[in-house]
Amino acid sequence: MKLLIKGIGQLVTVTEGSKFLAGNDMSSIKVREGCLAVAVDDAGKIAMVGSEKEVTAKYNEKTFVTVIDAGGQAVIPGFVDGHTHPVWAGDRVHEFAMKLAGASYMEVHAAGGGIHFTVDKTREASEQELLDLLVPRLQRMLRAGTTTVECKSGYGLDAENEVKMLRVLERAKKLVPIEISSTFCGGHAVPKGSNAEKATEDVIVNQLAQVIKENAAGNLNVENIDVFCEKGVFEIEDSRRMLKAGQEAGLRINFHGDELFPLGGAEMGAQLKAEAISHLEEISPAGIKGMAEAGSVAVILPTTAYILRLKHPPVRDMINSGVIVALGTDFNPNAYCLSMPTVMHLACVNLRMSLTEAMAAATINAAHSLGRSATHGSIEVGKVADMIVLTEKKWEHVVYQFGQQDMIKYVVKGGNVVF
Repeated sequence: MKLLIKGIGQLVTVTEGSKFLAGNDMSSIKVREGCLAVAVDDAGKIAMVGSEKEVTAKYNEKTFVTVIDAGGQAVIPGFVDGHTHPVWAGDRVHEFAMKLAGASYMEVHAAGGGIHFTVDKTREASEQELLDLLVPRLQRMLRAGTTTVECKSGYGLDAENEVKMLRVLERAKKLVPIEISSTFCGGHAVPKGSNAEKATEDVIVNQLAQVIKENAAGNLNVENIDVFCEKGVFEIEDSRRMLKAGQEAGLRINFHGDELFPLGGAEMGAQLKAEAISHLEEISPAGIKGMAEAGSVAVILPTTAYILRLKHPPVRDMINSGVIVALGTDFNPNAYCLSMPTVMHLACVNLRMSLTEAMAAATINAAHSLGRSATHGSIEVGKVADMIVLTEKKWEHVVYQFGQQDMIKYVVKGGNVVF
């Protein structure tokens, strides 16, 4: 046996058999109290959850490679970050002052900053340089309790550089013990000197075709397709074409929608049965209804609205309408946040989510957005043993202690202690 965690005073399992939590169920996560233990088998899967007496009666403590005594403190699932852009060169700290002075996202974009600045720097960087930048970012995520993360390309905007970014993610999977769900995001912006029609054609004919070829050859393992569906970037029909092409090639739809303008991205995504749609600051009531009916996960990114001073997405309306709500950091040069506990805090304070809703959104629902909720996102027998051992007796401290990571004592990924 690989790992025994004993002496657990509070165990947040989140669910018992559910693949997601929606509506009122998000307020009813599963929490066990007592002297508890979790046993992990040699494959890194949870073998037993129960009282310490029951677990050690079935599995002799001496048979475990590693034993952790939680000392009466809380244990929670590893976090799942549902939306990040971690592969890039050239930070945008110089733009922060512009935003503080009142410049909008699109004004910075029009001035040659934003995505295009990062595209230039990322194209100039070698694959090794990008990997050297990525690895410490992933390590910092891991230290903050993230054990599974969605990672996008999107700063290449041509076949060569998009594939370069995706190769960097494949190499990082072997270097950092964090699980990565890779996303092709060639439709992140219209390249300089092009237009949306030409860029859409290039994404479908050249970029996507190359990604699928590399997937088939075993060089890449790209799971999702993303597009920045936004007024003045890729509008509804161009976005639909790219997303549908990816879907027909076997990729899951997981895209940016209705962030800056109420374009109807959520309605379009619901029609395509998108697995997930992110941002949604400007989602309409019809979009909320469509997503609830389609089962599309709303990946909410509290850092973005906070940093860009946008209006907050109507999360309470989404939850009350039965939309599955998840959370992500949106880590990128525009929103430099690597910490899911910080995101959960912002979700509670600014978006008026409850603590239990934030926990569900950062674990089982984020796992569901990535097609992993059958194996990740909760502490249940048979699932991957991704867990966080806290230094506090109550799990709420991980959200309550704003901007702190000291309450995280151990991070466990697949039964291995990785922090």
